[in-house]
Amino acid sequence: MFAKFRQIFISKNRDLLKRILFTLAALFIFKIGATAILVPGVNVDPEKMSYLEILSAMSGGAFTKASIFALGVTPYITAQIIIQLLCADIVPYLAELSKQGGVGRRKLNQITRIVGIALAFLQGYMYSFAYIGNGNPMDYMLYSLILTAGTALVMWIADQITIKGIGNGMSLIIMAGIISVLPDMFKNLWIELYASGFLGILIFIAFVLVFIAIIVGVVYIESAERRLPIQYANKSTSTLGKQNYIPFKLNSAGVMPVIFASALLAIPQILSSVLKKDGFTIFVQKYLNYTDGVGLIIYIVLIFAFAYFYTFMQIKPKELSDNLNQNGGYIPGIRPGKETINYVKAVLKKITIVGATFLTILAILPIVFDKFSNLTTSISISGTGLLIVVGVALETYKQLESQLVSRTYVKGRRGRRA
Repeated sequence: MFAKFRQIFISKNRDLLKRILFTLAALFIFKIGATAILVPGVNVDPEKMSYLEILSAMSGGAFTKASIFALGVTPYITAQIIIQLLCADIVPYLAELSKQGGVGRRKLNQITRIVGIALAFLQGYMYSFAYIGNGNPMDYMLYSLILTAGTALVMWIADQITIKGIGNGMSLIIMAGIISVLPDMFKNLWIELYASGFLGILIFIAFVLVFIAIIVGVVYIESAERRLPIQYANKSTSTLGKQNYIPFKLNSAGVMPVIFASALLAIPQILSSVLKKDGFTIFVQKYLNYTDGVGLIIYIVLIFAFAYFYTFMQIKPKELSDNLNQNGGYIPGIRPGKETINYVKAVLKKITIVGATFLTILAILPIVFDKFSNLTTSISISGTGLLIVVGVALETYKQLESQLVSRTYVKGRRGRRA
């Protein structure tokens, strides 16, 4: 790993270094907008917005500070998922675009951005009631427009990172937002615990060790996969020199089930702040608060439901079976067609149970931590945040590694020709 890191600074890889520096500069601009440029005339109590912990973490604390980048890329991610759902033969036009290769993908990307901007305005208008409180319609409209403009700018910055930098811009912005709050969290933790003397220092060390253990566990789960062996007609394993297989990640859904579950349970919270009806507010706090009682059970059930839904939306057993048939491939011991479809479904169901259980543990870690600690709400173990960070870091590292390998391969071929 360190050998590859040193290769970045070699003169022949100078363009790659420029890409990395451009990425860092773009992320720095995002961080300035997320923390230093606030919407004028809005004062937010962080405790009041605690029910949107996931959104706040993804925006690097911009949401609780009411900055212009408060929504981040969340509307775009939501729009992307909506378009993916509509492409599944629900809207024929979108389904046709998804089958048209590069041209269709570009059109779908444009449609996704338009839907993302519309969702940003809608979400901004809803959140404005929680932010502003008692305001007039123009105040709500102005705040919505500012948040929409901020989301549009973040999407543009993410695009520039993808084109001129390294890695996926959208993912890196989310990761940067989460990482940016970690130094302040550890600093505040040290300040609070140091005052307790030797016992406080031991607790701080234990906290750090637990944090590292969670990272190791996340890396293991993110790297774990179930491999289905594949055999092709008229081709043997010895002829190919290696075994062919289809890899299924243990957690194919990523962190999306937690985000969806949190967003769904946040809707009643937002409505209660808008409607201001005592009966409805009490009902929401008693039964739909995901940090306690019935709300926590609903939260866990939603995570499992979305995990299965998102996994089968990404991996479609019937399409996989059809592709194998077209290429003359099959799973050894399993007949092509319906038997293959059922076998793939059974495998996905089994690994999704493990993945959803892991996601649930990560999601309730902050809740359990807050219940048994007397620390401030800014100090917590966000397992879902770490899942995002580790996933994006691994993806970016693989992309960087592949670029270094491809450059070495191309230059090696040129050297042999000379």
